[in-house]
Amino acid sequence: MTNTPRTPKKHDSTDDHDDARPAGRPSTMEVLRQARAQFTELTGLASESVSSFERTEDGWTLQIEVLELARVPDTMSLLASYEVDLAADGELTGYRRVRRYERGRADARTGGRS
Repeated sequence: MTNTPRTPKKHDSTDDHDDARPAGRPSTMEVLRQARAQFTELTGLASESVSSFERTEDGWTLQIEVLELARVPDTMSLLASYEVDLAADGELTGYRRVRRYERGRADARTGGRS
């Protein structure tokens, strides 16, 4: 038996699930990037992260975390979660702030063990 080195398969940037999307429809990553850019342009607030996203009947809904007020120390800075709605083509159709919190403060536990 001969030891033949295996060459790892290169992962093509077009995933199998992307082949199923209709022509002209943006990929999930394109939608996330577009949403962050549009949100920043509209509000002037730079997004720190996208904490959740889901496809809806009409398009997409995302939760974007932003720094609203920088403080010293950084753990006292005020952040906010915004719910952002997008059309199927990735265009921002609306947003609303759903939560404001200090960076160093965790949410209160709901249910489960304490």
